[in-house]
Amino acid sequence: MCRSIKRLRQPAGVEPGEDEIQQAARQFVRKISGIQHPSSRTEDAFQRAVEEVSVVATKLLQDLPPLQQPRRQTQTEEITT
Repeated sequence: MCRSIKRLRQPAGVEPGEDEIQQAARQFVRKISGIQHPSSRTEDAFQRAVEEVSVVATKLLQDLPPLQQPRRQTQTEEITT
């Protein structure tokens, strides 16, 4: 349960798939709920939370601009830094 949630926002042209968003949402819900494997009593609430987090995460990623590629340093900048 201590795995890191993967960063999904990438440079232009690299979009996360639905599965990646769903996996990140599931990991997030596991982390905040403390539920590793939902029981029959918690399954509906858990799945509903995963779906809702997936929808919000997808919207967020669509609304944010893509990450900029890291700027490469010139030889002169490398020497002075």
